[in-house]
Amino acid sequence: MRVVEGTAAVEDLDDFVASLGEAGDAHACVVQAFDARLVADREHLETALRYAARAHRRDDAIARDPAVETLLYAAGRRQIDRALAMGVDAGETPVVVLVASDFPEDPLPTSDVERECADAVADLLADATTVDAGTPDDDAETPDADGSFAATDPERVREFFEIGDAELAATDAPLAALVRERVVLLSIDH
Repeated sequence: MRVVEGTAAVEDLDDFVASLGEAGDAHACVVQAFDARLVADREHLETALRYAARAHRRDDAIARDPAVETLLYAAGRRQIDRALAMGVDAGETPVVVLVASDFPEDPLPTSDVERECADAVADLLADATTVDAGTPDDDAETPDADGSFAATDPERVREFFEIGDAELAATDAPLAALVRERVVLLSIDH
């Protein structure tokens, strides 16, 4: 898995999504863009990818498209229209784009094909940096020390995932752990 972080200046959403899809198709990769402000941390995306891949292997997927399945898990929602709120919209948006081989048994290790696809995706973004799922390359920038991305907005994350003050007060777990819990619960929910 590779993660490309940058800024998308989207004039036409359909064209942008088609460009991402073309990059994925050309390299046989799953490519899904997220509003970076709503991504809790890198592990949030890793967890979503693992569970989406597992659902596809088990023929238990909610969506036929692996990228959409990954979006559903990342958003912790079964309804595609509600999960799309975590995606990219028209205008200038900080984005995180997940690039993964087409759901292999273990989707997290990075392959050369993913690197090539991530490079193609990076060409679509401004100020793009790329990170492997595990240890980043020497030439890649890393997310913040806590695994979050530069654009992660904790208040937006709390609002999107409906994590209130009472829930935060009831646990010592960080916000990202509560988000990952919602990702995992989607596999139980359907």
